[in-house]
Amino acid sequence: MTNLNPMPMPAVMKTRISLDAPRTRRPVAVPRTQRGLVVFVSLIVLVAMTLAGLAVMRSSGSAILSAGNLAFKQSTVVSGDAGIEQALSNYLRVVGPVTLENDAPASGYYATWLVAGSPPTEFDPITWTGWNDPSKRAAAGSDAAGNAVTYVIHRMCTATGPVDQDKCVVLAGDLKGGTKGGAAYGEKAIKGQSRPWYRITARIAGPKNTVSYVQSMVY
Repeated sequence: MTNLNPMPMPAVMKTRISLDAPRTRRPVAVPRTQRGLVVFVSLIVLVAMTLAGLAVMRSSGSAILSAGNLAFKQSTVVSGDAGIEQALSNYLRVVGPVTLENDAPASGYYATWLVAGSPPTEFDPITWTGWNDPSKRAAAGSDAAGNAVTYVIHRMCTATGPVDQDKCVVLAGDLKGGTKGGAAYGEKAIKGQSRPWYRITARIAGPKNTVSYVQSMVY
């Protein structure tokens, strides 16, 4: 007899093999939100650098301006010396001693160092208003640099008229036609004819409202 029932097949062992290799997960950095701190600091630095640059430019401009003003000032002083020489050659060396005993305002000459008034006051070149009046001062002209020079001459006396040693500042020992002996203590020396001192004041008006004054004592 034939056994019609087949023999049961052995069960197949099924094994699940995972082909996927183990993976390692890395943390992903999440970008943080920008808060603008770097931009703020950069703006502060930029403003500071701008202010520093402006300060340097301003100091440089001030230095150039000061140097220019100093050059103008020196130029006016040189022109003032020329005005004093002109006052000597045009008036003091031309007129005689009698003419020098009285005022000649149109020629810029005054026989005293006082300014007429009630009471008379001492001459101050800065506050004296006669510089603007052509009838009270003499003009020495202008130079190539544009400096306009005017001058006045004052005899160092307190009164007009002949030279008096009690009223004038005179050159000691300058006598003509006589002798001047020294006096004993408590006595006046013998008076003689002496030459007084003269003060020449030049005013120089230059470019950029530059104004200078130069004075010289001569005899």
